[in-house]
Amino acid sequence: MKKIIALILALCLTLALVACGDKTDAGNTPDPQPAAAEYTLGMGIVLNMDSSKAENAQVDATVAAVVIDKDGKIVECRIDVAQNKMAVVGGAVDTAATFKTKMELGSAYGMAGKVDNNDDGVMLEWNEQAKAFEEFVVGKTGAEVAALETKEAKGHKIAVDEDLLKAGCSMQITDFMAAVAKACADEQGQKFSAAGEFTLGVAAATVADESTAAAADKDGSVKMYTDFAAAVVADGKILAAVTDAVQPEIKVNVIGDIIEKTFKGTKRELKEGYNMATYGASMDNNGDGKVLEWYVQADAFAKYVVGKTGAEVKAMETKTLDNGYVISADDALLSAGCTIQITSMKAVMATACDYAR
Repeated sequence: MKKIIALILALCLTLALVACGDKTDAGNTPDPQPAAAEYTLGMGIVLNMDSSKAENAQVDATVAAVVIDKDGKIVECRIDVAQNKMAVVGGAVDTAATFKTKMELGSAYGMAGKVDNNDDGVMLEWNEQAKAFEEFVVGKTGAEVAALETKEAKGHKIAVDEDLLKAGCSMQITDFMAAVAKACADEQGQKFSAAGEFTLGVAAATVADESTAAAADKDGSVKMYTDFAAAVVADGKILAAVTDAVQPEIKVNVIGDIIEKTFKGTKRELKEGYNMATYGASMDNNGDGKVLEWYVQADAFAKYVVGKTGAEVKAMETKTLDNGYVISADDALLSAGCTIQITSMKAVMATACDYAR
């Protein structure tokens, strides 16, 4: 009898241990990880020089960066404007001029309290209104953004949609709409996959060091050149990146009149029309016999920075050539065909990472 009782107790203990083991295993089973989704990062730039006038050269370049899902709907949107101005009194230029974007200026831009286009008493700062627009377009396609209704208000084309107006965006939105639509249709956009959350940043950097003053026998040239970058960031590292640049030119005479304004498109938009490859040997900066067009080299750069942090991009090693060009020191990037000067490209990409939100 004692043997039978002992066997029963042993069996019960064994079953109890098995049950505990099953419970422990079940409790320690990790939650299933969400499947990675496919996205595309695109960029669109709309530029005009309509505000230029005597003694003042001005370039307004609106940039939009978007992440769209497999259905073409916007998941994230970032907008900024490089509003670059230069006084050209007497045909003079400032080659050392520095510039900040509207988003970088923040409250210093000075829109708040001054521009109440729809008379609702709400006059937010430019950066606040732009962020309201960014949020408003989430879930829409590029075509839907391009088709947003507008109405004339105090000389500006503002939204008809009450939700956007109530969110505080009552400024002119036509360039926003066009830039976002272009970004959604970006045929050179970068595809990536992500299973979790990510952030998106966009940045712009402008220099005017190639500008020349007017003289009695020659017009001056205002060249406020801007580099743009967008970066998708997760866990501090780049998932996808895009870079582009614009080179508008405004000619002025010796009394400061605007003589001519020229802009043919962004470097990525121009593709072969930018004519970098045409220069052949003169642009073969690393002597490998290969000179790719600018947009191809920019694409190689964008792919190269994936997996890096903004700090790592900023710290990329370079080397200075006899002609003064500062190119990558990494053979992997050079072999991929990116032999152009990258100082501004890497700086603005690092800034885009810093601005990701």
